[in-house]
Amino acid sequence: MDFKRTLLAAALPITAALTFTLSSAAQALEIKFADIHPAGYPTVVAEEQLGKTLVAESNGKLTFKMFAGGVLGSEKEVIEQAQVGAIQMARVSLGIVGPVVPDVNVFNMPFVFRDQAHMRKVIDGEVGDEILDKITHSEFNLVALAWMDGGTRNIYTKKPVRSLADLKGMKIRVQGNPMFIDTINAMGGNGIAMDTGEIFSALQTGVIDGAENNPPTLLEHNHYQNAKFYSLTGHLILPEPIVMSKITWEKLSPDQQVLVKKAAKAAQAQERTLWDAKSASSEEKLKAAGVEFITVDKKPFYEATASVREKYGAPYADLIKRIEAVQ
Repeated sequence: MDFKRTLLAAALPITAALTFTLSSAAQALEIKFADIHPAGYPTVVAEEQLGKTLVAESNGKLTFKMFAGGVLGSEKEVIEQAQVGAIQMARVSLGIVGPVVPDVNVFNMPFVFRDQAHMRKVIDGEVGDEILDKITHSEFNLVALAWMDGGTRNIYTKKPVRSLADLKGMKIRVQGNPMFIDTINAMGGNGIAMDTGEIFSALQTGVIDGAENNPPTLLEHNHYQNAKFYSLTGHLILPEPIVMSKITWEKLSPDQQVLVKKAAKAAQAQERTLWDAKSASSEEKLKAAGVEFITVDKKPFYEATASVREKYGAPYADLIKRIEAVQ
């Protein structure tokens, strides 16, 4: 009897420790964050800091893993995984969101922002918060938390585009959004929807003649190796939302939800500083690698896309007026 009692007494601390460990593990919620951009990219660096904040300020109840470089799939695949809770957070392009949440298309329209400074003031204010709210309360099953600066998108091609006429007939990759296809088509090109990961080989093999994006993307994804001409059309200036799976969001305590929102907004501010530095250094590196930056007259491009704004802008007439009024 004494021997059995001794065994039981010895086992109790082990059992208690094991129960505590299992309980702690059960309480910890892992946040997997996906981004198609590579390590070191401004969005990824800011997202990694977001993760450190969540781990530190949740006292370990939230854990974090960053999956950069598109290792968890294309943006479309990442969104689908987030919608079912397999991925907890992501930074996604509005071009992907637009077909599901039509209200975000006001930001997707060509030349809706005067310049980058104008775009930032809009997303930092009431309009930016309203669009996040519309994403959250849609059937998208994602909670929109903050905005990343996706930069000013210009056209890069194998042959120079110095005027609207030069773009005629060129096959230009765009994100999978009908508005973006229509924008390129309105400018005389042939818009082709394609995932980011397919662009390099498509340029290499001649499936496309060019694409459109910002300088860091042109550099980091090595597209400049096959497209040496960068025409500064500035047709799109796109903010990009940080989103969380609604399934994950509903598992968080109210305090954790506040923490996630706060950390996301801090990432928004940090990424902006990183973005400006990265854009400047990317431009220098691209020029050193032989990429020609071409200043074009934007007016013909703006006028050519009037039909796109007319086609898609009617439901957002009041919102567009508010955006234009932001100084």
